[in-house]
Amino acid sequence: MTSATPAPVVPGEETPVLVVTGAMASGKSTVADALARTFPLAAHLRGDQFRRFVVSGQASTAPPLSAAARAQLDLRQALAAQAADTYAAAGVTAVVQDILLGPDLARFTARVRTRPCYAVVLTPDAATLAARDAGRHKQAYGAWTPEEFAAAARATPGGLHVDTTGWTVAQTVRRVLDRLDEARVA
Repeated sequence: MTSATPAPVVPGEETPVLVVTGAMASGKSTVADALARTFPLAAHLRGDQFRRFVVSGQASTAPPLSAAARAQLDLRQALAAQAADTYAAAGVTAVVQDILLGPDLARFTARVRTRPCYAVVLTPDAATLAARDAGRHKQAYGAWTPEEFAAAARATPGGLHVDTTGWTVAQTVRRVLDRLDEARVA
């Protein structure tokens, strides 16, 4: 999807990094991709790709999170932040998408050196998360529940929170672009 109205570019500022987060099945991938396509030159960085690079010894992310899983999650987030900074330094707007809830969002945006840095937290309700998850080719919920994730997303401090319950991707992207100044975290 491309927007008829290009994303705002602020003269004199560096190429931005935008972070799109939320629960599983909140629409992170779809929204991040559509958002990235509104910029003249942008990359969509999927946090889960960095997890997939670990081809042996990958720790389970089932609750409770083990020390090994936390270490791999920290590595994944550090690599995503470095990649985002590298793209931005080259003049490519980086839109990073990952599950960064609770303190993980602040930890991640602190790793990003690029300014400005924006964060968007997608917060559809638990019923919407469950319905979207049921309609996907991969079901993500099991040990973690949509209710737990919906609550965690809504409680995540920082960034622009957008309740996308009942919204289209286009409506969500438009809201983010219209309120981008409220999403600025650094």
